Amino acid sequence: MSEEPSPRRPTPEHWLEMTLFSSRWVMAPFYLGLAVSLVAMLYVFLCELGGELWHIAHMSGESAILMGLSLIDLSLAANLILIVMFSGYENFVSKIDIGSHEDRPAWMGTVDFSGLKLRLVASIVAISAISLLRTFMKLGDGPLDEAQLKWRVVIHLTFVSSGVLLALMDLLSSRSTRH
Repeated sequence: MSEEPSPRRPTPEHWLEMTLFSSRWVMAPFYLGLAVSLVAMLYVFLCELGGELWHIAHMSGESAILMGLSLIDLSLAANLILIVMFSGYENFVSKIDIGSHEDRPAWMGTVDFSGLKLRLVASIVAISAISLLRTFMKLGDGPLDEAQLKWRVVIHLTFVSSGVLLALMDLLSSRSTRH
């Protein structure tokens, strides 16, 4: 016959642990702030789209490509905010309980901290690449600021290298034996 464990008596250690566990809710306003920044990104996206469409009749092919790249850049940044908002909240605060809603993204609830880091770095690399591509496309428009171009390339390569190293570290860590 197994004996049921006695209920845990409140101890200072228990109260400390409950306080620390409850402090995760301090993060909730950060995620609400990210939702506000998503609305701000939408506003900037619509302003940029409206401003560019105003000149569509006089747009060259390169101008249309630059407009598309700018909008893709904003879209990737907004996607990044959404991923961090959902994954961060679910990993560090509480599960988002929307049941089996048909619009629930398939990745929600499955992106752990390691996956979040990799998605974050991949998005930053993509945003950096688009920024660099926009710079390259503007090369014939006026005087070339070689120092700025050099720094953009160096920064982009730094992001790429960091992403590769982070992925490699995650791969090695997943293959190591746990103790």
